[in-house]
Amino acid sequence: MNSLMPQGMLIGGAIMWGLGWLPLQFFAARGLAGMPLVLLTYSLLSLLALPVLWQQRRQWASQYRQVLTMGLCGGWATAALVTALADGNVVRVMLLFYLAPVWAMVGGWLLLGERLSGTRLFALGLAMLGIGLTLGITGEALDAPGANDWLALSAGLAFSFNNLATRAANQVPLASKALVSFIGSALLGGLFCLLLRQPLPPLDLTLSWQIALLALGWLVSMAAVQYGLTHLEAGRAAVLVVFELIAAVLSSAWFGAHAIGPNEWLGAALITTAALIAGWPERPLPIATRSTCA
Repeated sequence: MNSLMPQGMLIGGAIMWGLGWLPLQFFAARGLAGMPLVLLTYSLLSLLALPVLWQQRRQWASQYRQVLTMGLCGGWATAALVTALADGNVVRVMLLFYLAPVWAMVGGWLLLGERLSGTRLFALGLAMLGIGLTLGITGEALDAPGANDWLALSAGLAFSFNNLATRAANQVPLASKALVSFIGSALLGGLFCLLLRQPLPPLDLTLSWQIALLALGWLVSMAAVQYGLTHLEAGRAAVLVVFELIAAVLSSAWFGAHAIGPNEWLGAALITTAALIAGWPERPLPIATRSTCA
């Protein structure tokens, strides 16, 4: 019963994320997409985030590295995913983004010296096969990944580091965890608007309140997911976040945004299975086995 609230919050936030492509493509059809949309939406959210972070600065000061990691990695994950979903193939983008648990598994092996068991190697193989099917890699042809594919892949990688920092930041208040990535998204959105020379469109009253409504939706969903990630063990959280992918795939099929072929359905099944295996904690070795190994 104690985990019922975190589970419900994480499922709700994940479903909201999975449906997030709908307002993004709504704005894209009106000429507002990519980094300009990221800059406007998350600058608005930063007006809320900055006072909260300043007020709680003494509580997270000892873990400022984790806060910076969450800001940069969470900010890039959001900015890259928002940009990719605005005009990309929803299912393709979400499948590539959802490799985040697999990236976390590989990163733990490379950076932390964690053991790669046969089960996790099997998950990695499933994920690679799922990528091949999703990207259209066959024995006869190779569809080169496009800009949206690279954005989705980098977003998943950044999100895995963000989740690692979130769980490590045990002294950082939940509000700071949920809000710091908004500031990172706004800063990165502004930087890329300058680098890519993407001007902001003129804003009228209607567009302004629509952006404000989108910002409110991101705020609610981010807070819900952060609450769930903070209060659930990694394995159960990995299972529940699958709802994000399910919501994205089913809503895309329902609204007919892009045709979903057999390869993509199979790729979705393989990547989802790999993500579940990668995120599920392994059983510890029996005491007798550990003594023998020692």
